[in-house]
Amino acid sequence: MTTPSIDAHVRLDIHPIHPSAVTAVLTGSQAHIPHVGLEAADWTVVPENTLVLVRIDHEEPYWAEKAAQHLAAAGVSVEITLRLRVAMAEDWTWADYPMPWCTRSEIREVSDAAQKIYDDIRHGQLLIHAHAEDGHTTVAVGTYLGSGKSVYLHGQNHLRQVADTFDSPAQALVAFEKVHGTAMRPGPAPMTDTERAAAQARTSPPTAGPGPSRPEPETVPAYAADAGDHDALLEAFFAAHGDWEKWRTWSDETTHAIHESQTLRIERVHEAHPRETAWTVAAYETPVSERMWVLTATNATPGPVMQALLDHLADGDGWDTSVGAPVDEEIVAAATKPLSEAGWKHTVDGRWIGWTSPTKDAGVQFDAFAAQHPNQTLATWTVWAGPGPDRPTWALTASPHIPTALLAELSETLAHGTGTRHPQTVGRDRATTLGTTPPAMPPLAASRAVGHSR
Repeated sequence: MTTPSIDAHVRLDIHPIHPSAVTAVLTGSQAHIPHVGLEAADWTVVPENTLVLVRIDHEEPYWAEKAAQHLAAAGVSVEITLRLRVAMAEDWTWADYPMPWCTRSEIREVSDAAQKIYDDIRHGQLLIHAHAEDGHTTVAVGTYLGSGKSVYLHGQNHLRQVADTFDSPAQALVAFEKVHGTAMRPGPAPMTDTERAAAQARTSPPTAGPGPSRPEPETVPAYAADAGDHDALLEAFFAAHGDWEKWRTWSDETTHAIHESQTLRIERVHEAHPRETAWTVAAYETPVSERMWVLTATNATPGPVMQALLDHLADGDGWDTSVGAPVDEEIVAAATKPLSEAGWKHTVDGRWIGWTSPTKDAGVQFDAFAAQHPNQTLATWTVWAGPGPDRPTWALTASPHIPTALLAELSETLAHGTGTRHPQTVGRDRATTLGTTPPAMPPLAASRAVGHSR
């Protein structure tokens, strides 16, 4: 069954003022259809055509990705900006999490349960009668207005949980007062910093006011720089080099750049995941022959690295390569000379020869086995940055006969090039917003505890 097409477009991006939040800008004659769906999923309307998703557990990118999948399945056109895609792919966890035995998905379940409690309070469905400070955290007692069930809450923000349930508000208040006595205060506790920031994000348009000043970008090695706008790089490439022709696929998801000789081609996939291949460069001996060499790069590859690659291709220097010649020590040494001269650590581990940056957050890896089996699909060269070559933030791979001059140009960029990176803001720094509340939640004495239902 074909999904009907809806005349609506949703552009998802990170909130420019509150970086943990996500915005959705809606356009199209049927924009009201995704508008209703997003509101039902607790997105808040800010201006008329803009909604914002704000959570106290900072899981907005995860839930925005889920929303994008549902919208696309319903026939709505969805655009996700690159910086939001990077946030969606980010593998993070709370520092000093008080329940270290939880997996990442279990942590998300705990956070989502806390989010639901927060939303119930915010929407007036859960009335808080009293609160108290209990050590390093806050406890509270309240009643669900729909079901009449009362609950004892323990913790704050993404760690708030239902610790006990009661049949009536009177029963709950008597038990709460018995445990907390003079520390008991009427009504809900004051908002936490996280709750206050969330409230502000829901009530101010993304462009309203100057907001908190955004950190200035920092200068970093090229391999650690932001990806920037790859599409803008490609458009600038076309504008500066008339010997390259632009071709688009029927779906507009991919752009091809073909040199006038027809022997060098670039493929750019626009909406690729940050860690998926977004660039493929291939060279051919003739317009109709097999590939001589191929290079791929993921969508999170830093802008300075992509710029160096495109500049080299535009120069037309060193495209050709001798397919039949073996990849010997001389070629490897020439390709990696800038790294060696810059003091990158050289290692040999069986079939793998590597060069790792002094800070161990980037490297180049040569697979001697793959180099001797050029007909296989194994990558001979891998350029990476991130936690390690097996878990890269971005990666670039190349076949055995990639031109030595091109590899040397990339090595030079890695060793000596610089770029800019926007530092993580407090809104996205989970370590600074985490409380160290212990997981133990003392139960309240109750004459007849019941299961929580609404």
